[in-house]
Amino acid sequence: MNQNRWRQPKKQQISGRVAVSGVHPVRIVLRRGRATEVWVRKGANEHRLREILAIAHSTGISVIDVAPQDFDDAVSSDTNHQSVIAFAEPREMEPENALPVLLDGLESPLILVLDGVTDPHNFGACLRSAEAFGVSCVIVPKDHSAPLNQVARKTSSGASELIPVVKVKNLARCLRRLQQDGFWIIGAAGESSANMCKAFNQGPLALVMGSEGSGLRRLTRDVCDALVSIPMLGCIESLNVSVAAGVLLYDLQNTRGALPSLSTYQESV
Repeated sequence: MNQNRWRQPKKQQISGRVAVSGVHPVRIVLRRGRATEVWVRKGANEHRLREILAIAHSTGISVIDVAPQDFDDAVSSDTNHQSVIAFAEPREMEPENALPVLLDGLESPLILVLDGVTDPHNFGACLRSAEAFGVSCVIVPKDHSAPLNQVARKTSSGASELIPVVKVKNLARCLRRLQQDGFWIIGAAGESSANMCKAFNQGPLALVMGSEGSGLRRLTRDVCDALVSIPMLGCIESLNVSVAAGVLLYDLQNTRGALPSLSTYQESV
């Protein structure tokens, strides 16, 4: 380690900021100019962190070598931090009145709605799938929703810094307002006999995923224009909500023709 970087971190240095951990999430916040300081766990492999260190150096962000105990105290015990943390100004969830601004000018926006997903790991994984498949924003209810905390940020692999998350007071009312604006609301429900192709629509669309245990709430379900399910071959009756969201988002975007075409498979001789 470069000894010129070494100094003992002070508690006030991280006050009021959020810790974004992991190589890929840290790279994203650095590139987006949101990081104020980077911590590297003393003894880490600098070759793995070479790009991060280069970006921080080029943008004038301080990189500090931190003693292992102090470093570990700054992250959740179940976080795979990969020996690097970026501290950034906390990104708050967007207020409900920001939704029209976020959707303004988008021809056929796709929204992911999470109705009661309370586990931060599932929340982060849903954000990751949403960003990967071109979702314009994610909507969550004010109550009964996971926080955008360190665990969710890490699980999202940087997606939490890229995709807006809008918190609404009344989810059913928000969905009805989207319908008035031309959105088609599709809810995921295991008992449905329809798949995504049959519920296909080219215009503005919102995909609603229910909670990990009980699924869609009744009021949310009643607002939906259609309910869809994922056909499965095995004995397991349902998927984890984040896995199901990824499958349905892929199926939806593939049906809409939004995904890039893949080259034709050719068997090597």
